[in-house]
Amino acid sequence: MNQPYRQTSSLAVVSLIMGIVGWTVFPFLGSLIAIVTGHMARAEIRRQPQALEGDGLAVAGLVLGWLAVIGSILVVVGFVLFFGGLALFAASQS
Repeated sequence: MNQPYRQTSSLAVVSLIMGIVGWTVFPFLGSLIAIVTGHMARAEIRRQPQALEGDGLAVAGLVLGWLAVIGSILVVVGFVLFFGGLALFAASQS
């Protein structure tokens, strides 16, 4: 009745850590690394399900990474629209 020992995927741990780092220290770079390593970890875990675990860690890293990237894109779009609107308004007033 012994269960085989399953090791946590190191890529899944890296994905989670970089997802957190993507929200704190290195916003865009950390998020990109979290996304890449998260997808790599999930593929690795699917290939070796008896030897590896950590799919939840990889998914958490992916979610954190994608939320940060989408948030960054929305902020950039917001800045462009805001300042573009200001420029358009200033041009129409003169």
